[in-house]
Amino acid sequence: MTSNQTSRLIGAVFGLVFVLVNAGALPSTVGIPLRLLAIAAFMGLFTALRRAGVARTGGTGPAPSIFGRGYRLVVAAEVVAALAGIIVVNDLLHAPKAVVGWLTLVVGLHFFGLAVVWRMPAVHRLAAAMSACGAAGLVLAGCGASAAVIAVVAGIVPGALLLGAVWSTVRAGAGAGAEPASASEPASASEPASASEPASASEPASASEPASASEPASERLGTPA
Repeated sequence: MTSNQTSRLIGAVFGLVFVLVNAGALPSTVGIPLRLLAIAAFMGLFTALRRAGVARTGGTGPAPSIFGRGYRLVVAAEVVAALAGIIVVNDLLHAPKAVVGWLTLVVGLHFFGLAVVWRMPAVHRLAAAMSACGAAGLVLAGCGASAAVIAVVAGIVPGALLLGAVWSTVRAGAGAGAEPASASEPASASEPASASEPASASEPASASEPASASEPASERLGTPA
């Protein structure tokens, strides 16, 4: 896999984990189908990414890595913020239900950094959506909402957003990889019939058959009476 495909796989893994973990707060009649759907979506993504990786093995060279210094700094800041927030929420605020919202908020904010580092403006939309879900989860936890409601808003919805975002990039990549027939088979340029068969130049009939010069002299002067 290329680095781009690896980053998509990481996003899909996070989306799967969000759904699997937070579906436990829901009744089994709802949580189990959600988990099965998430697993099926992840397996479909994994298969599509593997096929795309095999199809690109014959390329001109490896793609540049996106896991550079900027990426490592963003991820390091994300980990530090997540761990520090968990300590504050659990030990100081004694609000364990707010952990889900905090983690989602941190993940959403870290996508803003990745959008800048990777120069992908489209990632800002995912970052904004996930950050909004995390902030809503924090507000719900502060208002005393149930764990199930917080799990849906700050856990399952962000997981679905991640899986959906990866699906959209995979589909867009598959569409961009297709080559139009008009570009791959320029028939008009490869078969210039008018230039390869100059019939008028190869058969100058008037020059090759001078009939007036080949007649006998008697016919030209006339017969004596």
